[in-house]
Amino acid sequence: MLPNDTRLDHFTILGFPGLHPQYYGPVSAVMFVVYLGIVFGNVFILAFVMHEKKIQKPTYLIFCHLALNDLVFGTLTLPKIIAKYWFDSSLLSFYGCFAQMFFVHYLGAVQSFNLMVMALDRFISICVPLRYSAFISNPVVSGLCGIAWFIPLPIMIVIVFEALSLPFCKSNVIAQCYCDHISIMSQACSDRVLSVTLKTLSLALFCLLLPLAFIIFSYTSIFAIILKMSNAAGRRKSLSTCTPQIFVTCLFYLPRCFVYVANSKGFSFSLDFRIFIVLLYSLIPAAVNPLIYCFKTQDIKQCLFMKLQRARIGIEMRRAHD
Repeated sequence: MLPNDTRLDHFTILGFPGLHPQYYGPVSAVMFVVYLGIVFGNVFILAFVMHEKKIQKPTYLIFCHLALNDLVFGTLTLPKIIAKYWFDSSLLSFYGCFAQMFFVHYLGAVQSFNLMVMALDRFISICVPLRYSAFISNPVVSGLCGIAWFIPLPIMIVIVFEALSLPFCKSNVIAQCYCDHISIMSQACSDRVLSVTLKTLSLALFCLLLPLAFIIFSYTSIFAIILKMSNAAGRRKSLSTCTPQIFVTCLFYLPRCFVYVANSKGFSFSLDFRIFIVLLYSLIPAAVNPLIYCFKTQDIKQCLFMKLQRARIGIEMRRAHD
């Protein structure tokens, strides 16, 4: 118990309130498949880049940071949702819910800053290519990604302790598939809720909009440079080196922007649809990003093709020998 008259000792994860019990099994099975995709896809990217020395370049090190973030996020959120629908286990301890809230928002902020590092890498590569090797190297990128992991840490600690300082005496139901700040704050009963929410919103906007502003500037500059190129082959090559980064960035930002704009324009969604959209933009990128890294990145695609070719030749030689 907290010393501020908090009477809750656990929260209940609501999930999809309109979902009929007969669909609990299929929904949990789909989420389990998504979780397996997140785990195997992102572990594969991490292992592949660590094993293949020739693709241990700045761009792929950034992919590794993004993959690690996606892997941790999926592991911290999906198992509880799956357990709710498979084992009817919807309870989460009071402090466990706050811990999950911390990591949900912390990892989202880290992803945003890592996407900014990725945009910087492409900006220098396309706009000042002769200085790329001087500005960007593996140690530099590792340092920038390390900063991206550190910057949101004190911000999220402040957010969590601000929320913990409030009394909670309303319903303990979290109208979401995992604990987030909005859902938890809706259970608080204090005249400080509004001020804490506004402070949290300003910090969250800093973590999302600052990187987004730089990302927009970077890719706008990149497109302007590409359009000025007289060589069509050069334009295609330059654009192809940015395609994976643009896809990954759009998967992260566009659904969030859609939700925020829709809310600001007064569009109302059902609770089930809102939960579905949040789950979609939180987890689908984590499952899809490894496919983008593999099939939209030339170096990884070539390495995979060569390995498959060698494996096929090896099998054919063993068969001929037998």
